[in-house]
Amino acid sequence: MICVIATIEVAPGRRDEFLAEFRKIVPAVKAEKGCLEYTPMVDLPTSVGKQVPARENVVTVVEKWESVEALEAHLMAPHMIEYRKFVKPLVVGSQLVVLRPA
Repeated sequence: MICVIATIEVAPGRRDEFLAEFRKIVPAVKAEKGCLEYTPMVDLPTSVGKQVPARENVVTVVEKWESVEALEAHLMAPHMIEYRKFVKPLVVGSQLVVLRPA
């Protein structure tokens, strides 16, 4: 099993619009072979001392996949290619971290 943390910065004031498009693909992604978890998350302001300030224009996607091969297939899935076309004008930048159990 691998975990993926995808951090997506969206254009100011457009996070809700981005999330609406993102939610459309979630069922298709969860149906993909090897997908164990695929959840969009947003920062939650708290009083926890070590927490970074809340980022209003960021969506973090927490993913779990059976393997790197399953992740690679996901990235090339037709619904993902179409989705990226729709959200391209909304996205300022993104980062991907792929993790394995220690």
